[in-house]
Amino acid sequence: MLSVYKIRKFSAEFETKTPQEIIEWAADRFSPIMAMSSSFQTQSMPLLHMVSRILPAMPVLFIDTGYHFWETLMFREKIAAEWGLNIVDLYRDSRWDIFVRQNMRLLPVEDPNLCCYLHKVQPMQNALKEFKVWISGIRRDQTSVRANASILELQKDGLLKINPLLNWTKEDVKRYVDEHNLPSHPLLEKGYRSVGCAPCTVAVGVSDDERAGRWAGREKVECGLHTTMFSKKDISESQNEFHMDVTKVEK
Repeated sequence: MLSVYKIRKFSAEFETKTPQEIIEWAADRFSPIMAMSSSFQTQSMPLLHMVSRILPAMPVLFIDTGYHFWETLMFREKIAAEWGLNIVDLYRDSRWDIFVRQNMRLLPVEDPNLCCYLHKVQPMQNALKEFKVWISGIRRDQTSVRANASILELQKDGLLKINPLLNWTKEDVKRYVDEHNLPSHPLLEKGYRSVGCAPCTVAVGVSDDERAGRWAGREKVECGLHTTMFSKKDISESQNEFHMDVTKVEK
């Protein structure tokens, strides 16, 4: 793998490179110890399209939370088949099944952070143990947290995260989609400009920020995949607090 110095050097150089150039660089150096993740939203289409052309055998990690819109699952199947993608579905640890089934409806509402950890963060963390490099589609213009990201980021566990689209804006995404006539998520025309899990996603207005419909009305903008939001202590405390809240509701 690369030294910290070289990671910073390449990351600075990539600020003026195209996403395709960054992906090609990564494919030459790190295949087959590299995977990408995707939520199969409309804004995910450019990166998926690039990968399908540059390295179609790359594993595409899709987190199946059990809370997805049916339209998302069908759209994923359609794109995977048409573009020949190597999809790897990720699921929560089965040891959480009883707890989740008992709290299926309350969990996303009462403790969305714990819900995201169980259904998104932990499955991704476990899957990425098999790889050395993770390609993500985040952009700086999406959230205040992502605004401070780098194109190459060395994680604490030694995983190298690569964000080829980091400098792109939503206008860049639209331009690429239009140029290549890429399909849109079926819920886009209904006002869902950023699509997550059904309990935590609502349609938004044309003038609203594209992620305004995610966890609307809550002080939450990230699921935790692209932050250092979670630690064992945080999760332990969150689970205990959730159990206390559920007990109050049941009484």
